[in-house]
Order: sequence, then structure tokens, then C-alpha cells
Amino acid sequence: MVSGQEEAQVEHCDVLVIGGGPGGSTMSTMLARQGRRVVMLEKDHHPRFHIGESLLPGNGELFDRLGVRAQVDRIGMPKYGIEFVPPDLPYTSVVEFGDGLDPNKGTAWQVRRSELDELLFRHAQKEGAVALEGAKVREVDFDAEGATVRAVTNDGRRRAWRTRFVVDASGRDTLLANKFKSKSRNPKHNSTAIFGHFRNARRLEGRQEGHITICWFEHGWFWFIPLADGTTSVGAVCWAYYLKGRDKPLKDFFFDTIAMAPELADRVKDAELIDDAVHATGNFSYAGTHATGDRYLLVGDAFTFVDPMFSTGVYLAMLSGLEGAEVVAAALDRPAALPAARARYEKLMRSIPAKYSWFIYRVTNPTIRDMFMHPRNVFNIKRGLLSLLAADLTPKPGFGRSVFMFKVVYYFVSVINWRRTYAGWKRRPDNIRDHGPLQGETVMKAD
Repeated sequence: MVSGQEEAQVEHCDVLVIGGGPGGSTMSTMLARQGRRVVMLEKDHHPRFHIGESLLPGNGELFDRLGVRAQVDRIGMPKYGIEFVPPDLPYTSVVEFGDGLDPNKGTAWQVRRSELDELLFRHAQKEGAVALEGAKVREVDFDAEGATVRAVTNDGRRRAWRTRFVVDASGRDTLLANKFKSKSRNPKHNSTAIFGHFRNARRLEGRQEGHITICWFEHGWFWFIPLADGTTSVGAVCWAYYLKGRDKPLKDFFFDTIAMAPELADRVKDAELIDDAVHATGNFSYAGTHATGDRYLLVGDAFTFVDPMFSTGVYLAMLSGLEGAEVVAAALDRPAALPAARARYEKLMRSIPAKYSWFIYRVTNPTIRDMFMHPRNVFNIKRGLLSLLAADLTPKPGFGRSVFMFKVVYYFVSVINWRRTYAGWKRRPDNIRDHGPLQGETVMKAD
């Protein structure tokens, strides 16, 4: 407990949410609707830069529950599908979400995260949450009655809150996971990323303009994400050894990397790198041992993050904010129901990343590349895969079977091409080995 003198300076709330990204804002909105006294603390000021601009059709239902779909429509570039570009073929492959098991889940968005995050943050304020910017949380101390949270504002002012419950939506800062030492590097995956934004990059035409493009290259894969304001986000996700072995300035290294993907290089040859800025981030695959506690809960990237290829970061952050609000309600109002609520939430936070991890761990494998380049609906695997890529994860007849059969076909093709398969897996241990920190690394936030 705090001292009497300090207690007079402490503010009070039912729930304190750390972080004002999509996860924290979603959680704050839902808790405010429950009539809670909610305080959300964001260390930066909106709008602020974030990477992770590609959303999924599954986000649509979440926007509907919040009541912000129309606002997202106004800031977003419509996204109907994915283009795959191989390094060694003269053609590309295009698939659309609407060809999945649910044709109604055929549309998503590409968004500037600065705009989306501010939209959700202001919406939480309108719903009744006290949402403060420029307030960085320094300490969280739990006791038998709740927690004391201490923060410092941009002007150096120290503030403190007594709260009954803490939600960690701090993204890759992973504040509580660091406090409890419950965070560990993902031993099965270890990627780095280098990225920038371009003006006047050549895009696909017509309906396909908003498609995300995935370009494979020798050391990983590129994203090419067109945004509504005419700019395009371009980034390479690569094995750690490649980026950490650079021997030249980051910008020069970035353009040398782009040159390894001829189609991508052609699309940006007449483009301008905005603000002459290139960013890098490393070792961003991790997981926590637990997502809930007696008086706290972790949302989105504060608990786990794998690889951005399938654009699940914002989806998981928002979904965990929505579903986690029920855990908070149980903790505050129905303690007897809390164990079951925590168990459901823990399962959710593991099951969604697990659905994608099998693909992520193999995404640079030639067999997976071939299957994406030549999608066939044998055993309904194409429709099931597109539903997975759309984050259409509600149970549907045939979904589990189609994904299972995709894996069966993958293993069958891998056995037939056993030399290629063996060579790939022989390289993998070194690919995922931790090579130490990046020089000049910046944090890539995906929630």
C-alpha cells in the first residue's frame, strides 16, 4: 500500500490500461461501455508512426462491434486480396479473400497506422474512457487490493493511480511480461525487418490496386502495401544473419536488398523514398508464459508476436481487447467466474497465433512458395487457406479439414522433392539463430 501523504496525490480508477494502440483503445472502449472508470495511458502523442498497415477481413466484425467501420472506410485503401511474386518465375499469382469459405469476408483495408490508431483512441475517449497522451508508465506495483501505477508525463510531472485491475496493451514494450520475466524469444522463428515508405511507386491497377504484394527473395520476403494517400509501404522481413551482416549505411543496404527482387525493384525505380528514411528492427518473435493474472491481463503484442506476413497483429490486438473485457468484468464483478474466463482467454491468445505459425515457419520454403503460386482447390484447400488468410476463424463446415489437407499435400510434395526439402531444413537452424542486437535498431510495433 502507499503512504498517507502519497495517497492524497493518487488518483483512482477501476481499470488502468497501459498503451493507446488498437488493443488498448478497444479494451478501453468496451470497459467504458460497462460503466467502468477507465484510464488509458499512451506514452506518445497521436498521431504517431507505427508499422503494420495491412488489415484483414476479420477486422471488419471487430470494427462493427466498436461502431467505427464507416470511419475506417474513409481512411483506408480497399484490400481484396494478395499478390505473390516469386524470385524465379516470369509471372505472379493473385488470390482474393472473397473466394474463401465465406464470400462476405472479401474486403479488408490498408491503413496508415497513425490514422487508425488515433481514430480508435479518440473513439475510446468519446465512449467515456479517460485517455491521456504523453504519459509513460514507469512502475506497476501489485498488492492484495489492486495495483499502484506510476507514470511520468512529457513535461516531467509524476502521476499515480490506484486501480483495481491493470491491462497491459503496451505492445512490444511488453511492460508486465518484462516485470514478471515471463517473455522469451520464439525458438522456432527469428526474423528481422528493414522498411521505408515511397511516393509514386507503381501499383497494380483497378480493383487490385489495394492488394498487398508478397515478394520472395533469397533471404526472406518483401511486403508492398499501397496506402490511400498515394504512398506505399515497402519492407523486407529477412533472416537475422542477413540484416545483421550489413556493411554499409542502412539506406544503401535497403536498396541493395530491393534489387534482389526484380519485380519490386521495377515498381520503385521511379519512386521517391519519403523523408529519406529507412528503419530496421530485429528479433521480433516472442511469447509470454501467461496472458492473465489475478489483477492483470495482457493484450495483443504485450503477450506475443510472431511474423507480420499474415497481417494478424492488429486483428489479435483488437480481438484480445474485446474478449479480454469479459475477463476484467469477471475479475471485478464475478470472482467465481474468473478462473473459467481466464482459461478461455489464455486459450484464445495461444490458439490464434498457432493457426498461423505452421505457415509462418515454412513461408520461405520452396514447397509452400509453389503451393501459393499454383493455388488449387483440391480437397477444398484453396478456400480454406483463403479463409485463414482473411482471419475468418469462426468455425465453418470443412475449414479444419481443408487446412489439414493443405498440410498433407505440403508434406507429400516435400517428400517427392526430398533433396530440396532436406537442403532447406538443413539451413534453418542457422537462419533462426540469435545473432545479437541490430545496430541502429528501431522498434517495429504491430499492434
